[in-house]
Amino acid sequence: MNLTEIKTLGELKRSGYKTLSVKDEIRNNLTKKVANKGNYFEGIVGYENTVIPSIVNSLLAKHDIILLGLRGQAKTKIARMLPDLLDEFIPIVKGSEINDNPFHPISKFATDIISEKGDDTEIEWISRDQRYSEKLATPDVNIADLIGDIDPIKAANQRLHYSHEGAIHFGIIPRTNRGIFVINELPDLQPRIQVGLLNIMQEKRHSDKRIQYQNSSGCTDGLHGKS
Repeated sequence: MNLTEIKTLGELKRSGYKTLSVKDEIRNNLTKKVANKGNYFEGIVGYENTVIPSIVNSLLAKHDIILLGLRGQAKTKIARMLPDLLDEFIPIVKGSEINDNPFHPISKFATDIISEKGDDTEIEWISRDQRYSEKLATPDVNIADLIGDIDPIKAANQRLHYSHEGAIHFGIIPRTNRGIFVINELPDLQPRIQVGLLNIMQEKRHSDKRIQYQNSSGCTDGLHGKS
């Protein structure tokens, strides 16, 4: 059976499908390429004995990565090839803004739906290309852009208290949950924003308790910077 034909949580459970973290996906798929002596980064010339082995070792060790170098050294090109190491498709709770894992939902939207509908919860499949996000760092980028913030209009329209998770407008990082997030020109960020990003890389969570990053569910655990 084609997995992408599965449309409900119950069918997904009966299929025996197991979800993996992003880093485990990358490690498993990269291990196969290494065993088959495949080409990891096609079109990258001159790094065969230096940069590429270091990146491969980092990915196999499930590390986050910061690529340092001058302009024109293929840092962005390498980063944009990383999604090729993800699984072709993964299931999410249908309609989720942050690609909720059907087995381990973290948003209120997904947990409420699963509590209400159980095994009849609808799921959809997203491709590896949909799981990659990239942001150019500039001095005016703030935590709201990256992590999210209260949306007063959304709160007013839905009559929600500002402390309610439903009032949050998610930033690019939560929207890349279970995917790979790349930020270009990291030094151009304000120092406090850099600290926030490094905290996510280290702790897999932000200080806002309503936005949790759970490494066990692969929540944005492919986080990479480029300078």
